Amino acid sequence: MLIAMAGLPAAGKSTLADILGARLSASVVSVDPIESAILEAGIDSDQPTGLAAYLVAETIAGLVLESGHDVIVDAVNGVDPAREQWVGLAKSRGETLRFIEVICSDPEVHRERLEARGRRLPHLNELSWHAVEQSLDEYLPWAGASAAVPRITLDSARPLGVNVDAALAFITT
Repeated sequence: MLIAMAGLPAAGKSTLADILGARLSASVVSVDPIESAILEAGIDSDQPTGLAAYLVAETIAGLVLESGHDVIVDAVNGVDPAREQWVGLAKSRGETLRFIEVICSDPEVHRERLEARGRRLPHLNELSWHAVEQSLDEYLPWAGASAAVPRITLDSARPLGVNVDAALAFITT
């Protein structure tokens, strides 16, 4: 199975992905550390390093699926081309795809999480709240083939355990 996370930065995707990965014995492939490594390799930040990170994540996820293991992709996936990438990967491998979208309905909580996080990604700058607000403006409604894929939207303002249980129930149905 391929599980693709989606949501704004600091909404709680990575926390949920890590817990689900542990519970399901699934590999978690995260785009941000990949992009950090690309930058560490000396690729200029004015290059499309985000796109490159998504493509590397797709390759790694494909290899994990080929080895017979489930994989969770941790990425914003805020636009159709990113979402369609996972639809195409699942289709090409004959795998089930589920999207888990994470939102945070409480802007104050969301901002506090953003400002408190320390991701230990030396080549990626921590995002400002303004950058997250810009990401919201760029986050597109679900359309195309990705809109037809089963998706659950979880609100990280709710207790983490409630969201984990809801995600597990969604994935296993």
